[in-house]
Amino acid sequence: MYKIMTPGPTQVSERVRIARSKECTNPDLDEDFVEFYKETCEKISCLLHTKNETLILGGEGILGLEAACASLTEPSDRVLVLDNGIFGKGFADFVSLYGGEPVLYTVDDRNTIDVGALENYLAKQHDFKYATVVHGDTPSGMKNDISRICPLLKKYGILTVVDAVSTMFAEPVDVDAYQIDVLCGGSQKAISAPPGLTLVTVSPAAWAAMEQRSTRIASFYANLYVFRDYYEKKWFPYTMPISDINGLRAAIEEIEAEPEMEKRHADIAEATREAVRRAGLKLYQQSGFSNTVTVFEVPKETTDREILDRMRREYNIMLAGSFDTLAGKVIRIGHMGNNATVENVAETLHALDAVLRELSVPLSCSVEEVFRSKTIIQRSK
Repeated sequence: MYKIMTPGPTQVSERVRIARSKECTNPDLDEDFVEFYKETCEKISCLLHTKNETLILGGEGILGLEAACASLTEPSDRVLVLDNGIFGKGFADFVSLYGGEPVLYTVDDRNTIDVGALENYLAKQHDFKYATVVHGDTPSGMKNDISRICPLLKKYGILTVVDAVSTMFAEPVDVDAYQIDVLCGGSQKAISAPPGLTLVTVSPAAWAAMEQRSTRIASFYANLYVFRDYYEKKWFPYTMPISDINGLRAAIEEIEAEPEMEKRHADIAEATREAVRRAGLKLYQQSGFSNTVTVFEVPKETTDREILDRMRREYNIMLAGSFDTLAGKVIRIGHMGNNATVENVAETLHALDAVLRELSVPLSCSVEEVFRSKTIIQRSK
């Protein structure tokens, strides 16, 4: 087995694996499971600082993004798509799929969204039903300031949909304070459970928008409204993946037990970026650095494939390239969830040092040594 140091899926703890192996009941008929599901959702809401309802959907994180758009979009609705990355632009496809009119606000994908510039844009154009924003764009390592962007959108009466699949529990997310109407997360990122579940928080305003639709939601599976009043009815719209949810509950309890999880991610990310920079490698983005992934450009002396293959073949460590417009251009080191420890990242950077030197990439210093020295300083503070 490879050590996976990718930006999701991440390493899964033994406790989560054991929880997934529990004997199954019938989640359609067993009311104890309904209580277990609701309690798990309430734990998630509490961790995200919200009174909004949380739902757990049976499907990988993309399901939440599509379900948000499917549930809110009616034909001809104008939807603002904040685009400074691959996943940001991707929301436009979901809006179009369900008959809406995506309006892209496209800015430099190497920099975080400038909130002042966005405010100037909205002052002139704000006739949108909802807007989509990506908190952390893992293909590029970009992070956007949802604590300022979402309240700005709400100032103009625009519902907010946030992709926090890669940042949920690794970066600060205060749903109520940030005025987020639909927040989407995924089990396989910082939560460190296997792929297969989407977490979605839904505000009263978002529920009201679904209730007031004049057309039916053009989906069943990608439809948040089919979960409305599930608890009162003791009924789920489809058979819930009980083993996945058992594992998720164990992972959520591990998060509850670590009050400084966000600080751990910030410290590891800062040390990793500093080490990459000082070694002479070039980070892809210029601002808005996510604490879940470090992305650097492929050195001119080699290719992404050579780096990734040698890391796997010689050191049994799996890193990631990227895709779409970034295919072949960058390498991504995932440090989220259980990946984000000094030991995991130091081992990864030790191997990266060796691989880059084998490939005749000149380094100003050892990436691993800078990382270790930086984390020692952090721990001594």
